[in-house]
Amino acid sequence: MDKKTIAGFLPEDLIREFKIFSQPGYRVGQLLCWIYKKHILDFSLMTDLPEDLRFNLNNFMQPVSLSLRKESVSADKTVKYVFETGTGELIESVFIPLQKRATVCVSTQVGCSFGCIFCASGLNGLKRNLSAGEIVSQLVCIQNKHPLNPITNVVFMGMGEPLSNYEQTLKAVRILNNPECAGLGARKITISTCGLPDKILQLSKEKIQIELSISLHSADDALRDKLMPVNKIYPIEQLIMCAKKYTEITQRIITFEYVLISGINAAKHDALKLAKLLAPLRCKVNLIPFNPVQGLDFLPVSLSQVNIFKSILENKRINVTVRRQRGVDVQSACGQLVRG
Repeated sequence: MDKKTIAGFLPEDLIREFKIFSQPGYRVGQLLCWIYKKHILDFSLMTDLPEDLRFNLNNFMQPVSLSLRKESVSADKTVKYVFETGTGELIESVFIPLQKRATVCVSTQVGCSFGCIFCASGLNGLKRNLSAGEIVSQLVCIQNKHPLNPITNVVFMGMGEPLSNYEQTLKAVRILNNPECAGLGARKITISTCGLPDKILQLSKEKIQIELSISLHSADDALRDKLMPVNKIYPIEQLIMCAKKYTEITQRIITFEYVLISGINAAKHDALKLAKLLAPLRCKVNLIPFNPVQGLDFLPVSLSQVNIFKSILENKRINVTVRRQRGVDVQSACGQLVRG
């Protein structure tokens, strides 16, 4: 019999599950405290739970649904984790420690079907969606490895397209946001999408104040068609109209992600076209220097190219940041996650 994964439950749903154990509802709070606050994943160590409950939990449930298979530590202290699912697939997650916070980058699918040509995650196609329990398990397992370094931020920027796995992604967000679970503020949770207008509009009505990032990478349809095949279905004009509606409904600023690839989309005219496209929107731009991917022939940009591109946007009154490159040496940077 397959065990049910506690990391995939909201507290109110877990209370219903506990009825089979004839246990009062407050036991759920105790259990979740052990897992999310004390970072203990062994039922036998949860000493304030009755022995019969611990026995039943061990037989019928599991705290997480992933097994750690490998961890690689970068020179900058970023850590890439390779996890195995209960059905044998491999997924990758990233722990990014900073001075006053720590971010975890989680995957939402095994592989990806959208085939952005500069990203490793889609090289082997899509195998399946991850469950909410598998998504949350990534954070729980990583926090268990770093009990003295509390995770403050989660970004849905790992393998897969989060909004293509909409229901499980949103369930994971609600679990991470719940104060009895990970207790992360909604604004500390970021979903990144390649740009699925119907799902973006659906997200705008969820009444949860998360951050949204849209992968843009070009303001030119012909070029974006080549970089991101999804643009052939949802071209830039449709995406921008959707983004405008999102900001009107949520009153939240959208971040547009832009991977800078030398000789492809990093010229001055690219920056000017991007600035013109985004000028009417409440948004900011996050520039991402391309990270090398084995098997792809694209070249990274120079620091000078990044600064010139950034200056052009700033001169056009576009709010712009540059993403720090973390974990490149262990293939854990943006666009490098590839297991499956």
